[in-house]
Amino acid sequence: MKSRLLAGIAAVVLAIVGAMLVISYAQGADQRAVKNLEPVSVLVVKTAIPAGTPVEAMSASLATEQLPAAAVPASSLKSLDESKGKVAAVDLIPGEQLVTERLVEPENLKIQGSVDIPAGLQEVSFQLEPQRVVGGRIAPGDHVGIFINLKDGGIEAKPEKQTTQLSIHKVLVTAVQRAPVATPSPQPSAEGSAPAEDTSLPTGLLLLTVAVNDVDATKIIYASEFKDFASLWLSKEPLNATESGKPGIMTKPEVYK
Repeated sequence: MKSRLLAGIAAVVLAIVGAMLVISYAQGADQRAVKNLEPVSVLVVKTAIPAGTPVEAMSASLATEQLPAAAVPASSLKSLDESKGKVAAVDLIPGEQLVTERLVEPENLKIQGSVDIPAGLQEVSFQLEPQRVVGGRIAPGDHVGIFINLKDGGIEAKPEKQTTQLSIHKVLVTAVQRAPVATPSPQPSAEGSAPAEDTSLPTGLLLLTVAVNDVDATKIIYASEFKDFASLWLSKEPLNATESGKPGIMTKPEVYK
């Protein structure tokens, strides 16, 4: 009887000791995990900072956050003390860490959208809706094809025909201006998940400036000015895009060929 009692007591004691060891190990694991995170204080962009903004004017748009060391690049900044006199090299987006590569001396700043104009060309501007400009996904330095649509008069022998032609190839875009729009607030996401992708459609007119010769500038102005019977449409046409040359002028009969 006594042996059974002693065996029962021993079992209870062993169970208690085992439970204590498990709890102790779990607590130690939590502490080790926290220790391995090694939180580091870094500067994170809270509100958008345009390219060219001086460091001295960034404080209100930045916040100090604690992030795991594994997620912090070696060039992340903890303060602005050693970066005074510099400016943002590019637009800084909310949520990104401020790193030294994003800051440059003012004289080294390349203004966003600045493009060298080839000798002999002139610049001309026109407005189009986003769907006519590859969904608005055009930036300075890109090359575009310019299609001109005429409701009539495009073919002398058949002036009643509606026509479309890729009239100007590989045109250099020198500037793209968009109407200001309100920035939507970021939607909350589950912990650890990536931010939801922005699938909103572009809105408002785009003002594009391109570099062309005098003849092509005249074509663009004509199609932009007389909108009752002419219109423009753009394609993104890189310099290595193929030019088949067919059909030269598109009319209804050619659409199904």
